[in-house]
Amino acid sequence: MVPEQNRKTLANMYKVNVNGENVNELLQAHAHVWNHIFNFINPVSLKCAVELGIPDIIQNHGKPMTVTELVAALPTLNPTKACNIYRLMRILVHSGFFAQKKLSNDAQEDGYVLTSASRLLLNDNPLSVTPLLKAMLDPVLTKPWDFLGIWFQNNDYTPFDIAHGKTFWEYASHDPKLGNSFNEAMASDARLVSSVLIDKCKGSFEGLNSLVDVGGGTGTLGKAIADALPNLECTVFDLPRVVADQQDSGNLKYVGGDMFEDVPVADAWILHNWNDDECLKILKRFKVAILNQDKQVMVKITPILGLRSLIEVYL
Repeated sequence: MVPEQNRKTLANMYKVNVNGENVNELLQAHAHVWNHIFNFINPVSLKCAVELGIPDIIQNHGKPMTVTELVAALPTLNPTKACNIYRLMRILVHSGFFAQKKLSNDAQEDGYVLTSASRLLLNDNPLSVTPLLKAMLDPVLTKPWDFLGIWFQNNDYTPFDIAHGKTFWEYASHDPKLGNSFNEAMASDARLVSSVLIDKCKGSFEGLNSLVDVGGGTGTLGKAIADALPNLECTVFDLPRVVADQQDSGNLKYVGGDMFEDVPVADAWILHNWNDDECLKILKRFKVAILNQDKQVMVKITPILGLRSLIEVYL
């Protein structure tokens, strides 16, 4: 039993400290700061799991997989690092990407199973967001965050400009690997967005004969709309190097150009994530396209699942 004096001492510790502040609140605040300091561990641990192929390995195992079985199934694992896989999995269980399941009453280990979140990281999942994860956690795109404080104090356009000495688009035009990775990331993200858009917002396309997806990348969203609405003429408009290898098909076509200089004429346009100044520039191009038409055009602006604050750091 705890002596009475010790109980009183412990009770007092939770009341005040020397500055008159509640110790329990201070400890909670301290833990909150620590959680944010080390929060970067969560995304890099997830990236590590994807690079090791852990989600697909557990999926292909067909039943809850123990850490011993997982270690044995990792083809590129250095044997000296095998003892640390359980640490990685503990982090990912805590962050909700895997769950543990009791195998039997006498089993010495629990088994790992996928969650809804980790199923979105499977290679054969049509809605896989693995390309988005890999692109956004690429060192080229994480480095700008280190310059956020400096960006607030100078005239640079974005933190990316500070980190790399050029705009994202200039960098990507000279780094095909990054450009392709970014296009694949946007395409993977657009698959889920397009499925929701077609299902929930199909009525927004009623009465339209033509539509342009401005900055539509390799056409994931445009193709989904074209397939769902065969009577609608859909155009994917992006930089020439982005659409160069894409093939027209049915009511879907690809056009290369610069949205800040000109946009194709249409009944409606889809515009993605841009900051205010760039949106104004693009909307002025829309105005020119509208004035070049002989019919009345209704402009409707509908934000859909934007990631504006994130994108502005890069673009």
